[in-house]
Amino acid sequence: MRAARAAARAWRSGRLDPWLLAAAFFAIYAAISVTRWLRWENRSWDLGIFEQVVRSYARLEAPVSDLKGPDFPILGDHFSPVTALIAPFYRLFPGPVTLLVAQAALFALAVVPVTRAAAHLLGRGAGAALGAAYGLSWGVQRAVDFDFHEIAFAVPLIAFALEAVLRERWRAALCWAVPLLFVKEDLGLTAAAIAFVVAVRTWHSRPRAATGALTTAALCVAGCALTLAVLIPAFNAGGEYDYWTKLGEGGGGPADALLTGTEEKLRTLLWVLVPTTGLLALRSPLLIAALPTLGWRFVSQDPHYWSTDWHYSAVLMPVTALALADAVARSRRSPRPWLRTYAHHLPAAALAAALALSTALPAAALTRAETYRPGPVAEAGARVLDTIPDGAEVAANVRPISQLTQRCRVFWIGGSGDLVPDWVAYYDPAHSAESVADYVEQLYPEGPRWQVTAQEAGFFVLRAAGR
Repeated sequence: MRAARAAARAWRSGRLDPWLLAAAFFAIYAAISVTRWLRWENRSWDLGIFEQVVRSYARLEAPVSDLKGPDFPILGDHFSPVTALIAPFYRLFPGPVTLLVAQAALFALAVVPVTRAAAHLLGRGAGAALGAAYGLSWGVQRAVDFDFHEIAFAVPLIAFALEAVLRERWRAALCWAVPLLFVKEDLGLTAAAIAFVVAVRTWHSRPRAATGALTTAALCVAGCALTLAVLIPAFNAGGEYDYWTKLGEGGGGPADALLTGTEEKLRTLLWVLVPTTGLLALRSPLLIAALPTLGWRFVSQDPHYWSTDWHYSAVLMPVTALALADAVARSRRSPRPWLRTYAHHLPAAALAAALALSTALPAAALTRAETYRPGPVAEAGARVLDTIPDGAEVAANVRPISQLTQRCRVFWIGGSGDLVPDWVAYYDPAHSAESVADYVEQLYPEGPRWQVTAQEAGFFVLRAAGR
């Protein structure tokens, strides 16, 4: 009875709201990504890359990904040692689903600080609305639908850091921000931006806290520079950071890139600010935390970074949600009646926009029965790939990769250097067995002849003759 009364009090007070919302979104995110994997609809090699890395950690070995090249040290590509935290779970439950479930849990965890901070500032109803709006946000749904990526760790760290800012827990905000240095190399700048926000908020009231925040910001920038200039090149066979080239492809530089694709960049910026915040977040200094991510994306020459696709906007979603909560709280004290009225309705409007957009986003697939069935393509793929023995060396393209990395040594097709694999797994319904065999022999001209040993529904398995 005492436990029941305590639970009832927690429910009435709203303390359970953030956790109940987080549990609901965990189920939604896990269902989106796991059912997509079961349908064999992965659109990238990233899940396979990260499974190879996490499996290395789980074996207490140096983190490598053969998909990037034979025994390629992944810390020479992106500096993301945080993925080692998944290794104990992978040791217990080996397979790509473990990574997808971990990602779902991390994205859902960010619902807690978003809801809690918004409720603290605006009340229970508005807090729950903004927590749900974040959970349904297009940036998070796109990321959930895109295999696995290390930025899943960044999203809750940013959310907890900005919640601490809004609650004026300055030291906690910095402690949540600094670990971003270990998530991905560019996120050191985001950590610095959060520290700068702390400095802005404490400049007049607590000068010592402001000084400490500015010092932290400087150290985060230095840490980012050290990672880019020293740590990643030390692990990279070429002794450099490979992604610098994305700032200068085509003979241009960052300044030229900033003025390229302006229409698409403006569209992305509006997607970040309008449906999530109604532009009101521009009144909050918390939005400063979004500048580093938008900055490196827009000065890159790679058009993939400019759009709303893939996972690149996920780290912006907790920023915009909490900046909106801050801006609504500020606007309620405005002497302008129209602004107070507009701010009052925005939490509900943000949730309504998120719900409306979700009809065209990955969550909508959960309302269709076929989402929960593998389907004939997946069943055919399983039959074809089952002909490859466990432990084999396999070159593959996108669709088969994450179905094989748990049990085989997998390379990107044509990307294994001098090493010629024993098997090739390939998916392309437009090809015939003869054209696939010709293509594979062109990729490995010094290797053996290749024989198609299994094919169905666009899946092909080829074996090197004499092996």
